Amino acid sequence: MQEQWSKISDNLRKTLDSGIFKVWILSSRPEVRENVVCLFPPNAFVADWLKKNMLAVLREAAAPVLGCEPASVAVRIEIAEQTQRSRKLGVSDSAGAADILRSRPAQVPLPITASMSFRPARWRHSFEDFVVGASNGVAAAAAQDVCRKGGSVHTLFVNSASGLGKTHLVHAVGQAITEKGADVRVGYLTAEGFATRFVGALRCHAVQSFKEELQEMDVLLLEDVHFFQGKEKMQEIALTVIKSLQARGGRLISTSSFSPREMQQMDSRLVSHFCSGILTAMDNPSRDMRRTILQRKAKQQYQVVLPEAVCEILVDHLCSDVRQLESCLDSLVFKARLLNSAISADLALEMIAQYIGVEKRTDMNALIRLVCESYGLSEGHLNSRSRRQECVIGRNTVYYLARKHTDLSLEQIGALFNRKHSTVIKGITSVEREISRDSTVGRQIAGTVRLIERNAGLAAGKA
Repeated sequence: MQEQWSKISDNLRKTLDSGIFKVWILSSRPEVRENVVCLFPPNAFVADWLKKNMLAVLREAAAPVLGCEPASVAVRIEIAEQTQRSRKLGVSDSAGAADILRSRPAQVPLPITASMSFRPARWRHSFEDFVVGASNGVAAAAAQDVCRKGGSVHTLFVNSASGLGKTHLVHAVGQAITEKGADVRVGYLTAEGFATRFVGALRCHAVQSFKEELQEMDVLLLEDVHFFQGKEKMQEIALTVIKSLQARGGRLISTSSFSPREMQQMDSRLVSHFCSGILTAMDNPSRDMRRTILQRKAKQQYQVVLPEAVCEILVDHLCSDVRQLESCLDSLVFKARLLNSAISADLALEMIAQYIGVEKRTDMNALIRLVCESYGLSEGHLNSRSRRQECVIGRNTVYYLARKHTDLSLEQIGALFNRKHSTVIKGITSVEREISRDSTVGRQIAGTVRLIERNAGLAAGKA
């Protein structure tokens, strides 16, 4: 049982923000019985949150370990103390827990502390494996300056399309500062993680403690700040935290998939603080950068010297998204080892075909038609106000592909569907979030996007 839970736990760590994992999962005692995953949280507050937010996630994490489909995994959430009492009373676990839940008031919620919430379990990247070039040189230099004692950069805002290294750079800063061993308090949060912790603090009547913990950080690393759009209360808390941190001489790095001018429904004062220092974008990597990324990863991760012909094929066809460039290399090495064959140009061409077709631009009409065919929708569905899941996902996929493969502005994309600029941003953010989480929906969207790109003869990244 312990070995199974260890594997399930590893899957959860890959899926969840580290703070969410620590606060909501590690606080509960686990048991695994055949196809049943049981969690025994310490109180009713935690149990309620897990039931509302974690059932599907737990099934997804447990299914590959238990060797079954997610739908076949049963998840039980029972308060530990109540389970013990029900057994003493001689009633079944489920009946006892249900009866006691109806008769007892909610218990004291789980406290939220900085040590639990505001640092990842480990920093995943370093400056040593960050390839620097003309497209990201300013961002890399500014980030390294943030790490230096007495450095001149105190506030840095980095924006780029997905897959170009924002998270890598932020984790590299965290690791560099931590390795120095100085008494520097570093906090790391995605904006979505910030929101989750804020809601938890609100329910715990611990908002002041939440703010104070963040205000005491010396360095705050805040990712995907466009997630704050339209969330007035969270913007207010973030503004309070950042103003206090900057007034104390603390350092702030924030990242976004969008430039400040593209973010709407955002407090202008908050945007001003984000952009009060160095503001820079990271663009698509050059050919030389792509080659270096491939060669370095092949050598460091797989102890492989990549043949020059193979390297040329990959850098010629995968022109923008570093994440997809690395994914293609991973798949190529895996297949070569599976077949016990050399990494050849023929194998590389075969693998490339899974990612892209011939690169060309497309228009919105073609994208809309392909999305409708993929999701079984009509153009009327995309233009409607329907909130059916397939309609919402279809619209968001169009926004995502249009942003990636056309030169239309966000306002122009929105106008085609009678939607606001901010709605387009939310839709793109939703797609990126699901794909990065590797959720069931995310895998479905990613597969559909790849199919559409292949059928349309599009490169996998915006040129």
